[in-house]
Amino acid sequence: MKHLALTLTMAVLILAGINAEAKKTMVPKMYMFGISASFTDSIVFFTNVQEVDSAWIESKNKFLLDRHIYSAQLRDYLANTLQMPHRTSIVYYDTNRAKLEKKFIKVRRLYIEQQSKKKKKKQQTSHFEVRYLDNTDFRFKALDASFYNEEEGQGGK
Repeated sequence: MKHLALTLTMAVLILAGINAEAKKTMVPKMYMFGISASFTDSIVFFTNVQEVDSAWIESKNKFLLDRHIYSAQLRDYLANTLQMPHRTSIVYYDTNRAKLEKKFIKVRRLYIEQQSKKKKKKQQTSHFEVRYLDNTDFRFKALDASFYNEEEGQGGK
């Protein structure tokens, strides 16, 4: 009897865990910008805040699904178009453009003010060279919706 109760309890917990998984939700518009830096040079690239149609998020925590693919788009652009391989790229995102623009200013300020501080201190010779990628040069591409409509456990993870 104890084993049956334990087995039923475990089955209920497993099923509850499966149902508690965050659902994938498509949002009509997502705003994002990217930065890319390298450990081998002082150049830091920034994209503009861009609107991306049909992005997918986890409904529970509002995380952008497959953020690494958007980061890879920026990394691959820099490697293939500007011949700047081996860069680390990061994507910031929000469904609210105004909030993301504030974040953009805050992140950019970290690199610009650091550069200004380092220029004031003559004993420090390293600094960041901030470059901007225009929307005509680089744009994030929305991921194909069929990627998220596949069976559980395949796409989107």
